[in-house]
Amino acid sequence: MSAVAINSTLARGVFFYRTTIGKKVVMAVTGLVLFGFLIGHMAGNLQFFLGRETLNAYAEKLHGTPALLWGARITLLVSVALHILAAAQLAVLQRAARPVGYAKRTPVGSSYASRTMYWSGPIIAVFIVYHLLHLTTGTVHPGFEDLNAYDNVVIGFSNPAVVTFYVISMLMIMLHLNHGVWSMFQSMGFSHPRYTPKIRAFARAFSVLLVLGFLSVPVAVLLGYHPDFGRV
Repeated sequence: MSAVAINSTLARGVFFYRTTIGKKVVMAVTGLVLFGFLIGHMAGNLQFFLGRETLNAYAEKLHGTPALLWGARITLLVSVALHILAAAQLAVLQRAARPVGYAKRTPVGSSYASRTMYWSGPIIAVFIVYHLLHLTTGTVHPGFEDLNAYDNVVIGFSNPAVVTFYVISMLMIMLHLNHGVWSMFQSMGFSHPRYTPKIRAFARAFSVLLVLGFLSVPVAVLLGYHPDFGRV
């Protein structure tokens, strides 16, 4: 491909992104990437219930393929950055379109989840940073050991304050996903009176099941379920 063709393609891409629909498409695509990651991450976390050996083997396998691990991390980092950027720019455009606020705001046809998207997002961002420092780098973990995922989880979630923070954060994620998954399908063109109720039901069920799956591990640990803790 020639330099002229590449520049032309980039120019069209930049022009498309500058439009409102372009930003919504970016949010939808990056949301889809994050959507897939959350499913895979939850499946990995649930291996805790299969025991220490299984969870630690899973962690070792991930770290044993650095190209895959860092490729996934970079993809996720770029997706999160673009997702936040597009959301912030859409919020600015929305405010600019209505410079004078409502004298009395009465939500009509919008869910609580949709009305909390802009402040649940920053809370989730803070949670992601904490989660990485807690169970990935071990920076804020009192007894972190590399590749000892099982014991790291048990020690990390034995603190009620930590589990409480995780529960609150995951509830924010549930609200965000409830509206975000539905919006993703809308932005991708799946908007029809026949399909919309089913998409809304799927988004609601998916967000609840995903959050329950994530919370099952910290809650189980806090309640005393860790039969393989400390075993070599």
